[in-house]
Amino acid sequence: MNITARTKLLLACLLLFAPSLASAQELNGANTSWILTSTALVLFMTLPGLSLFYGGLVRTKNVLSVLMQCFAIAVAISILWLVVGYSITFGPSESAYWGGLSRMLFNGITIDSMSGDIPETVFASFQMTFAIITPALVVGAFVERIKFSSMLIFSVLWTLVVYFPVANWVWGGGWLGQMGLIDFAGGTVVHITAGVAALVTALVIGKRKDFLSAATLPHNLTMSFTGAAMLWVGWFGFNAGSALAADGAAGMALFVTHISAATGALTWIIIEWIKFGKPSGLGAITGMVAGLATITPASGSVGPAGALLVGLSGGVICYFATTYLKQTVKIDDSLDVFPVHGVGGMVGTFLAGILVSANLGVFSGNGLAEGMTVGSQVGVQVIGILATAIYTAIMTFILLKLVGVLTSGIRVSEEQEQQGLDITDHDEKGYSM
Repeated sequence: MNITARTKLLLACLLLFAPSLASAQELNGANTSWILTSTALVLFMTLPGLSLFYGGLVRTKNVLSVLMQCFAIAVAISILWLVVGYSITFGPSESAYWGGLSRMLFNGITIDSMSGDIPETVFASFQMTFAIITPALVVGAFVERIKFSSMLIFSVLWTLVVYFPVANWVWGGGWLGQMGLIDFAGGTVVHITAGVAALVTALVIGKRKDFLSAATLPHNLTMSFTGAAMLWVGWFGFNAGSALAADGAAGMALFVTHISAATGALTWIIIEWIKFGKPSGLGAITGMVAGLATITPASGSVGPAGALLVGLSGGVICYFATTYLKQTVKIDDSLDVFPVHGVGGMVGTFLAGILVSANLGVFSGNGLAEGMTVGSQVGVQVIGILATAIYTAIMTFILLKLVGVLTSGIRVSEEQEQQGLDITDHDEKGYSM
């Protein structure tokens, strides 16, 4: 074969395999591996982390119902994400409020489709786990008194009407993202939406019959500690995975997440120690979750010293918000979703606008975007908090009323509540006695 023939053959081979070679050059194996791992970690937060955390906090007669609620939400939202969720959240629509329906059923997404330097299927799977855990967080507000059918219909509709659009506003190229809102991993998208929805749900459904009048103590704190530990570990995927790369940003996000969680837990322990003479295990793990929720929006913006302030703020503010809501206002947000996640998300989103500044000495963050000042950034953060909270509150109220009509009332009967939802909803028991 002469040189000319060889050259022609080589060129033909290059043309034949050019698409696959280009894809291979585009794809970053390290980043892809990290996001695959992060996807598993975030799903691990819901199944089994959140399930066990919540399950241990209710009474024995309701433990299976809580596990079933978290499991069913994961199943239903996964299908909803495939059908329309990914399209609404990350579709190519030019609208600043939703992504459209052109990506329904992953239309146009193939094995070769890329999102940056990772496969689009990997990116979509990672984002799906956020859509799963957000409505699952709301479960904590209505445990022990909601019909399973009402819970499932509400969770699906709420994710469709609230979570998907808000996620688009912030992460999918929508109007809040265009304004420059700092929300690295879900302070507004996950925690404020879930927290506000929990508060509205608790108000609409009403208190448990024996709320504050009889002992409603956790039946198995060992289970809750196990779930809390899983949440802590899984949160590294939640926050560090949001860097969408195996790089320094992911490493910093992981470290500040850990510091804030530890600070939140220690803060809660010290407060209880001072007030009651003894710290509680429940307080320790609740403070840890408060620290995690508070750092979530700021995890890509602050440094380690800033994370210390975020965790401290989250621990103190969420503690007193929890006490105020339950003991003063007497709202039965059963597992403290609003004061921990909602308030924590608001505090973290607000602080992100300040601690991102590069002019705070050891507490400095990554630096403000071009053209932004601390004042203007805080203004954007406040708009994000208010817009998310108001929209979520209105839509949650409407959906609860709608579901109440569809299911002839959201709440179980007083007799069923007394008997426990494990038997009345599932004809099973969490424990065989």
